[in-house]
Amino acid sequence: MPKISTTFKPKQVTKKVLSSLKDRAFEVVVSRYGLGKDVNRKTLESIGEVYGITRERVRQIENAAIALIRKSSSYRDEKFSFDELEKNIEILGGVVAEEEFLEKLTNDDSTKNHIHFFLVLGEAFTKHKEDDHFKTRWSTDDDVIKIVHNSLRNLYENLSDNEIVTESELITRFILELKDLNEKYRNEEIARRYLSITKRVSKNPLGEWGKSESAGVRTRGIKDFAFLMMRKHGSPMHFKEVAKAISDTFGRKTHVATCHNELIKDPRFVLVGRGIYALKEWGYKTGVVRDVIAEVLRENGPLTKEEIVEKVLKERYLKKNTILVNLQNSKNFIKQKDGKYTLV
Repeated sequence: MPKISTTFKPKQVTKKVLSSLKDRAFEVVVSRYGLGKDVNRKTLESIGEVYGITRERVRQIENAAIALIRKSSSYRDEKFSFDELEKNIEILGGVVAEEEFLEKLTNDDSTKNHIHFFLVLGEAFTKHKEDDHFKTRWSTDDDVIKIVHNSLRNLYENLSDNEIVTESELITRFILELKDLNEKYRNEEIARRYLSITKRVSKNPLGEWGKSESAGVRTRGIKDFAFLMMRKHGSPMHFKEVAKAISDTFGRKTHVATCHNELIKDPRFVLVGRGIYALKEWGYKTGVVRDVIAEVLRENGPLTKEEIVEKVLKERYLKKNTILVNLQNSKNFIKQKDGKYTLV
């Protein structure tokens, strides 16, 4: 991972570049960006209330102050500081998620505010506001950000709704989408960093990737963790095994009874035996034993007793006799003269 850092002292740079502002403009900028003792960034409305002016008037004062700073000699004198920030962004791929970039440079909230202010102030930086697809991000090259945006959208579109892939497979696919990007940016490390700006593709607690809204990625409760564990296991599990797996893997204390109740209610799971569940996406049929027998006969036509038992046992963990008892239900099934069973 490339190491990024700053050699300048952000608060000292701020003090210098704000020196050209008069009282109210100075106070508005300090309040808007959390550059004083109070690190909370103030809204246009809250600042307007202090001065008895509209939010639009506050915006005008802020914009005029930024323009004045950019024309000042103190701003030009600090060019090396802004160049250093630009170089850091380029090292990270020319596009960075705002929060991640600030975290890489400092753990101090106050210092983060000062660096954020420099991003706003610096003419080399372009801010892209958060939207339905992406988090707030900054770029230094219009062509790079356009390719990254399009590539992330294509990556999302080319994932099927419930597809789950490993991180390495996703990165490989993504790098292929970035084919028009400068080769220096087409590597696993930078591709992984670009992924941090999208809101539509994300990973689950097992480190597997997919569409953020898919059942295999989102985890909002025990049933979602159960889904992940069963998918990882790859075959039917007893609800007690599921509860233990959730506790062992995610460190989430899971009561057996709670787990059982969640599995019963969720249509993603099919009860295939006494306390044993499978995922519906594996092709298991829902319903009680007679429903499964009926579905087998609908799909295959008349079958012998042995053929029915063989097919039902692929759907349920049962004793053979349980199937035979259900098959004797004359309201649902009838034995033909040739010895085969069919639906009534």
